Amino acid sequence: MLKTSTTAEQRRTVAVWIATVGGVGYFPIAPGTIGSAVGVGLVAALNAADLTPVWRNTLLCAVIVLVFFPGVWAAGQAEKFFGKIDPGHVVIDELAGQMMTFLVTPVASWKILLAGFGLFRLFDVVKPFPARRAERLAGGWGIMIDDLIAGAYALGALALLGHLMR
Repeated sequence: MLKTSTTAEQRRTVAVWIATVGGVGYFPIAPGTIGSAVGVGLVAALNAADLTPVWRNTLLCAVIVLVFFPGVWAAGQAEKFFGKIDPGHVVIDELAGQMMTFLVTPVASWKILLAGFGLFRLFDVVKPFPARRAERLAGGWGIMIDDLIAGAYALGALALLGHLMR
């Protein structure tokens, strides 16, 4: 007899698909880094569009918000699915945090994209205050917010680097 999926199982499947960014989180080596690379790719795609800097930043901000809130829900569900807190397969947080890194930078060259990628990964690993504390928030909130904080730190560092290189 064929077992049919319940609505709860279907929601959990969708949540895990979102949390792993369509399966990217299952990459066997450094899935968080691969999730961040997807974020850089999305920013590069926005940069390739013929948008004014204001529209590009507005659209990027909208994408971050559209990733963040479903990401909170999906990450929380994924914790239950994988049976552990902040499972490595969940990379939606890296996607959102990496995009945050480029929120107010002008259309970025490949060098700026690479620098922002490196800075975000550094701050995501080091987790300066209050990122480490934010990790303790319940469910998907802790998973997502610590990476947005890392993205904000990377954004500030990237802006400072840009200013110093002028």
